[in-house]
Amino acid sequence: MPWELKEHAGRHYAVLFHYALPDDAWAVELSEAEPTPAEGAENPDAAVTHLPGAAFLVTHVPDEDPNLQPTVRVWSPDECVVPYEVMRWYMEQVADQIERCRIAFEQGESEAVE
Repeated sequence: MPWELKEHAGRHYAVLFHYALPDDAWAVELSEAEPTPAEGAENPDAAVTHLPGAAFLVTHVPDEDPNLQPTVRVWSPDECVVPYEVMRWYMEQVADQIERCRIAFEQGESEAVE
């Protein structure tokens, strides 16, 4: 599962992408990133310093029907403050995923017609 990291005001955030099979949609998750554990690291020279944490925002992007709209779910039991720049970055990631899904659907549809 690929992810992107962003640092803002000394905090690290992650956007994780994975396919949510029960929802027939791509899930784009926003979380506060957690530092990688020092002990047990397979490669201490690895560039990965943070990993995605528990998601507090999840957007499901349907990829089989372009008429279905993406949905955003909030999963935070506690108050969670998301800086504006981080939210913009997250929504840009979501918009890119929507575009990729719609292009893939259109290409698949045109291939089926040919």
